[in-house]
Amino acid sequence: MSRPIHFEIHAADVERACTFYAAVFGWTYQDWTDFAGMPYFGVESGPEDQPGINGAIMQRMRGLEAGPGAPVNGAVLTMGTDDYDRDHATIVAAGGQVALPKAALPGMAWQGYYLDTEGNVFGLHQPDPHAA
Repeated sequence: MSRPIHFEIHAADVERACTFYAAVFGWTYQDWTDFAGMPYFGVESGPEDQPGINGAIMQRMRGLEAGPGAPVNGAVLTMGTDDYDRDHATIVAAGGQVALPKAALPGMAWQGYYLDTEGNVFGLHQPDPHAA
């Protein structure tokens, strides 16, 4: 069974969004831009000994209308997995659609995005230091 492990907030102005969430919730950040290949700041949402998950604020992509392959406009919940391909097959068999296909975050993980049966976007993330 997968649990939520990560959230992403998509922002037109990443620096402005980081400043906002730091001021409102006290979040701190790590620059993960090199992993993502775009402005991407890891969120530490609170102490590790308290309930909750960490996430990221990232650059919102522009250009396409809603649907498969379209940029996200909002927040995304990412589910952890130990077998990306198995869970991909389960998602598709249950009526989910690929929004953005599986891709390597080099030296970190495999990541992809899906649409559920209601059109909501969610991510799937498998840690793998050999991802390339």
